[in-house]
Amino acid sequence: MNKRVLMKGNEAICHGAFDAGCWCFFGYPITPQNQVPEYMSLLMPQAGRVFLQAESEVAAINMVYGAAATGVRVMTSSSSPGVSLKQEGISYLAGAELPAVIVNVMRGGPGLGNIAPAQSDYFQATRGGGHGDYRTLVLAPSSVQEVYDLTRDAFDLAEKYRNPVLVLADALLGQMMEPVTITREPLDPPTPGASSTCGTRTGERTIVNSLYIVPEDLEAVNQRLADKYARMCRDEERWEERIPANPDCLIAVYGSAARICQTAVELLAERGISAGIFRPITLYPFPYAPLRALSERVPRIIVVEMSAGQFVEDVRLAVEGHCPIGFFGRTGGVVPTPEEVVDAVLKQLGDETRG
Repeated sequence: MNKRVLMKGNEAICHGAFDAGCWCFFGYPITPQNQVPEYMSLLMPQAGRVFLQAESEVAAINMVYGAAATGVRVMTSSSSPGVSLKQEGISYLAGAELPAVIVNVMRGGPGLGNIAPAQSDYFQATRGGGHGDYRTLVLAPSSVQEVYDLTRDAFDLAEKYRNPVLVLADALLGQMMEPVTITREPLDPPTPGASSTCGTRTGERTIVNSLYIVPEDLEAVNQRLADKYARMCRDEERWEERIPANPDCLIAVYGSAARICQTAVELLAERGISAGIFRPITLYPFPYAPLRALSERVPRIIVVEMSAGQFVEDVRLAVEGHCPIGFFGRTGGVVPTPEEVVDAVLKQLGDETRG
């Protein structure tokens, strides 16, 4: 059954999780994602599912670990400093090869920062964040519809790879309202006891574990995980590109900032500047090859992000010096305007001409 509903991004997270068959939610209040546990506290019990407000973020992620070990679909959500507290548990989930979904509605940092939109958790999300050789799939929506769709997808990907999956939103996406098409289908109840099939190991029963005292044993586990991450990189890259013929530049951007840049592209066109947009939808795996190919077609790439410069590092890795890379960022929760992006593009194109 499909229906069109006007909702906030935080509500779309809840509906996406519910419609994907999320059976347990464990969370703790922190702005700007407070509406997620609030809404889940209504949605989940009405359907006979589990909602529990934990005593802390640390407790919440460890409850996720326990629920995932039983084979049910499980999720937690938080905002930037709260996700920092969950990092040890996320590493444990990756090490034990347990599927789970973690949503981060980012806010300004570092420290307590503020509750305004930011993209300064990019390194935390894409470089693991916790200890050990592990990675999480990272999905970055840019609209409320994508918040719903990618939250749903996250559960399938978590089970496919027996790995945590992170949905990276921000305060802007969490609070904005847009029409969303939701798909609600009858779901079978979960089957507890699925710890017997968790991970890639074989046998009638599996012990859920990430402790390997013998170094060679842990090395073998890490190699198996590395092979799994390689499959993710091969099969799960997602991106969007809007490239005009003979562009003057390409804007690389992700998440809610892409909405701002689309308006900037239209304003640039009024000034006779042809700009394209490259938007990764998966931040891990990052679509290096597609961006590398585009770098051979465009004279310059300009990176826009709501941070002091984190996403730009992956763009540089992708481009490998094939064209100049410029950067424009606002940080601390300041949201750039389309006009500021236009000015930054014009300045950098002007500098290139003078150079």
